[in-house]
Amino acid sequence: MDNNQSTLSNTTNNPEEITHKDVSKAYLRWHFANEIPHSFERYLAPSLLWAMMPVLRKLYKDDDKLRDAYERQLLFFNTQLTWGGGIITGLMSSMEQERAKQEHEHKEITMTDDLMYNTKAGLMGALAGIGDSIDSGTIQYIFIAIAIPWAQNGNPLGSLFPFIGFALYQVLIGLFFARQGFSTGRNATSLMESAGVQNAIELLSILGLFMMGILAGNYVQVSSSLSFEISGRPFVLQETLDSIVPGLLPLVVVLGVYYYYSKKGLKVTRALLWLTGILIVLAAVGIL
Repeated sequence: MDNNQSTLSNTTNNPEEITHKDVSKAYLRWHFANEIPHSFERYLAPSLLWAMMPVLRKLYKDDDKLRDAYERQLLFFNTQLTWGGGIITGLMSSMEQERAKQEHEHKEITMTDDLMYNTKAGLMGALAGIGDSIDSGTIQYIFIAIAIPWAQNGNPLGSLFPFIGFALYQVLIGLFFARQGFSTGRNATSLMESAGVQNAIELLSILGLFMMGILAGNYVQVSSSLSFEISGRPFVLQETLDSIVPGLLPLVVVLGVYYYYSKKGLKVTRALLWLTGILIVLAAVGIL
């Protein structure tokens, strides 16, 4: 009787198999709760824990072990939404599954608390840098550049497309990375180091630079109204500038704002106030 009860208890406490569906659900929970429980003590760790809770409940049937897993995933955590959050959510699901199997089969615990946190901490900063530069620095501006002509023509799609397109992109790319992180386990970083991904990142960076140049050239409008006569002949400053370097004044404005940001930090409101004041003064004296 005792053997039967022991066998039944052992079967009941078996960790369930984690599927790609579970990992997708975990990522979606992370995606939509990302900044809600943000705190200075743990940053985004509560979001990660909430995302992982369904996975952890399938793995740990013992309350004490489940509590320990919750505490592991509640340590300080901060990364970018899709590239960092996606890969690490999948990676932690894979590592926790291995940890649960080792505990249940009474094997040596190689998937230690320190190993899991060090892996997470080592990846979250590097992946955040990649994700911010690609998503926030490139992809969203591609959507904006596509939609600006529609907005200028009065098409409501011009105001909606960047938000909808970028939001959909982030959900899909995050799900992809979460599944890849789960499939490759601790070797998830090999995905980022592969030649294909590195080439894609380089191409996207170059495309982003082109898009920034197109936006600056087409939508930053600055021209000079300064004109006077020299020896009875009219001299128009804007025509002279256009004959030398077309679009020189917009370029000077863009580079000036960039220089300000590099020296003072990304203080957008202050930069706009300074730029507005300078343009008003130059317009008042007749230069612009």
